Amino acid sequence: MASINYDAMIVSVRQHGEHGAIVRALTREAGIVAGYVRGGRSRQYRPILMAGNAISLDLRSRTEGQLGSMTAELLISRAPCLNQALSAAALDWLTSLTAATLPEAQPYPMIYDALSATLDAVMVAASARQWAAALTRYELLLLAELGFGLNLTNCVISDQSTDLSYLSPRSGGAVSDQAARGYEKKLFHLPNFLKGMDRDPPMRDVMDGLLITGHFLERDLMDGRMRELGNVRLRLIERLHRAVA
Repeated sequence: MASINYDAMIVSVRQHGEHGAIVRALTREAGIVAGYVRGGRSRQYRPILMAGNAISLDLRSRTEGQLGSMTAELLISRAPCLNQALSAAALDWLTSLTAATLPEAQPYPMIYDALSATLDAVMVAASARQWAAALTRYELLLLAELGFGLNLTNCVISDQSTDLSYLSPRSGGAVSDQAARGYEKKLFHLPNFLKGMDRDPPMRDVMDGLLITGHFLERDLMDGRMRELGNVRLRLIERLHRAVA
């Protein structure tokens, strides 16, 4: 019986039978892995098997392709995120998005590192102003890693690399001030922080960034089929708007 140990972040937990749970977790080496945790609904396991938690897992399977048996030890609890509705919504969105869009058994080390850092920021920051930009960058990275990256370095019309203030909702390419004249209302405003030019953006720019990433997530990854996933993001955006109003 093969046995593999990973450090991982739980991205989903689903009840299975009366006492067990099927856990999907993101690892740096192997991407998403899944396993059955016997007694996963027990008092012992409940605080461990929470989406967002960092765990050390041991995965055993008898044959390749068979759902393995998993045991887990807690490394980092992100339960403090549940103390506030906004941080809880962010944790729910980050883990749900990751679970729904990443294929199993394909490593994405940059996504693993970014998700870990973003969840840490959500857990320790005093307000959304300190993590909302990181969450937006995570969405942008996820799009890029899954083959839907945006061109934020050159104008999609003139190919110039300066004065890029807009983004085309069709092509996902940046548009310069000059090329955008007369079409500004049909384009997204492109905030500097998405181009790596502003480490501490104002929240109005973050909300512009979330508008961009939300558009392309819906179009290219969610494709109208993941209604509940879209609702999870909508709840987060609504709470962010109330928090910064």
